[in-house]
Amino acid sequence: MPPSAPTQPLPYDAVDEGGNTTISAVHPDVIRTHILTRLDGPTLASTACTTSQLYTLSTQEDLWTNICHSTWPSTNTPRLRHVISTFPTGSRSFFSDSFPLLTTISDPTAENSAPNSDRPSELISAVDVYYKGKPIFCKVIETETVTAWFQCSPFRLDLLDPKDVVATRIRYPEGEDMCRELEEDLALSWILIDPIGRRAVNLSSQSPVSVQRHWLSGEVHVRFATILGGGERGSSSESAQCGVVITCGGSQGGELVVREVSLQVEDMDGMHLNGKDSLGILQRALEGKMGRRGRREEEGRKRYEEYLERKRERKERQLRTEGTLDMLFMAFGVLTFASFWLVVLCR
Repeated sequence: MPPSAPTQPLPYDAVDEGGNTTISAVHPDVIRTHILTRLDGPTLASTACTTSQLYTLSTQEDLWTNICHSTWPSTNTPRLRHVISTFPTGSRSFFSDSFPLLTTISDPTAENSAPNSDRPSELISAVDVYYKGKPIFCKVIETETVTAWFQCSPFRLDLLDPKDVVATRIRYPEGEDMCRELEEDLALSWILIDPIGRRAVNLSSQSPVSVQRHWLSGEVHVRFATILGGGERGSSSESAQCGVVITCGGSQGGELVVREVSLQVEDMDGMHLNGKDSLGILQRALEGKMGRRGRREEEGRKRYEEYLERKRERKERQLRTEGTLDMLFMAFGVLTFASFWLVVLCR
């Protein structure tokens, strides 16, 4: 019987201080094919922060491209594939910008890139609607931002034409169960992309902040909202609401259909901003000046509730101020009237 072949010793960095085999002993193809391809975006980003070998394997473009396409099916279009490829590190930069729960990815190229001082001449919206974690509707729309019509008109992005509806294959429930089910199971991602500045931001709260049924039409309005800092119209302490409303209704077959999906930006007074003012706010969000990294769903809902409370307090202050002014005007009028008759009687 021939003697057994000598065992090849493991590399030094494949054995830890206790003599145990480490991840470095596993062949890179096995790690990439059987481990890294099964991870989601945040987990893959965390893996890249462990060792230099895993960083090299975890930052390969095709891994992040597949993650972007599986997370947001709307990104798997020829136009968006080209736009994403121009980002500083491709799909990895796009995911870092667009995934609101991400906090650990390292992208020094994107962080060191110079901010775009010019207003975006075009905005691309990649929108995905999910029900129970599965996509039911996705669409990409492109919006120009340079014409006078856009600058002066109320800012509004509509995904559907007025006569279009989108079937969802969701059974249309009745009563309060419908609102509760949509609040729990419906999700939205609205990624706004500046193709020239190579930046992106997710404007959705992911989960609805409110679900209301219209008392007359019976349609259900599902609102997603993100609170952003103020733009040119106000100071940095002011806030603006970027809200997406999905209007749902039933069809003759008892199926839930989407009739309208629209995005608007409004200020603290509840006024919808025009294109110029909205673009200033959205540009700051695209440049990462809104503190959007690390935002979580529960934090987004809390910020929305705090925003509504500040709006209520602001409205009450305005009413008190207006009431005080009304009292002053009335007192001035009475004083003027009394003075007039005093002068007449003294004559």
